[in-house]
Amino acid sequence: MKYIIRDAAAKDMAQVHKLIKELAVFEKEDMAVEVSVEDLQRDGFGTIKLFHCYVAEADGDVVGMALLFNRYSTWKGPIIHLEDLIVTESMRGSGLGAALLTKVVEHGYNLGVKRINWEVLDWNDPAIAFYESRGAKVMRDWNVVHLDEKGIQKFLNKL
Repeated sequence: MKYIIRDAAAKDMAQVHKLIKELAVFEKEDMAVEVSVEDLQRDGFGTIKLFHCYVAEADGDVVGMALLFNRYSTWKGPIIHLEDLIVTESMRGSGLGAALLTKVVEHGYNLGVKRINWEVLDWNDPAIAFYESRGAKVMRDWNVVHLDEKGIQKFLNKL
């Protein structure tokens, strides 16, 4: 199947949102998605752009996406964070994931970043093998730390 990779537009966010929900189901967190289509449109295409998104389109449908944003490392300098790279289940194994990752890496290179970061679940062996085969280093000795809305409130209440 032929596909194209392009910059996302605000009109793509409904299909991107569908992919986000599909990923949540895959990661056994189907009730965790709180972001709405409207949030994605505002945050990616409003006056302050909080992320950049690429979509993969096949036959007029968005079948994959990569969402990333700028970060800064105190050790390295400018970096980007790849929040999610999602390929719809029917397109997995088609080369689409590799094409999206290539687009992200080219984007980072063109920006002059020193590193591209992302997370992968420790049980997602196919994704880990895919990333390592392309030169990524999976940092198994680091733990991801999240402070969610409830945690933020709890933190502030203890001040």
